Amino acid sequence: MEDCIFCKIIKGEIPSKKVYEDEKVYAFYDISPEAPIHFLVIPKEHIESANALKEENASVVAHIFLVINKLVSELGIAEKGYRIVNNTGNDGGQTVHHMHFHVLGGRSLNWPPG
Repeated sequence: MEDCIFCKIIKGEIPSKKVYEDEKVYAFYDISPEAPIHFLVIPKEHIESANALKEENASVVAHIFLVINKLVSELGIAEKGYRIVNNTGNDGGQTVHHMHFHVLGGRSLNWPPG
């Protein structure tokens, strides 16, 4: 999608601090972190939200969770814990309409989040 900020980040048109990349996903640090470790994992294919998942594109979510598993171990937060957040739709707090997963860790996280 041409005007999607995350699609532009994937293409390298907008700079980001990359954490990980493969043929299916891109992971980068959040520019306004809410925890000592806060990164996003996004599919390279533009999928607007969890509501847009279909049989033919749903496998990317399993891949994203495998990537998160790898990254939290590498970043040293797997043992103490972390939070994975996916906001869907306006009421869910989704501000960029490209499905993405926030991963937050490195401190105790309160509940409810807000």
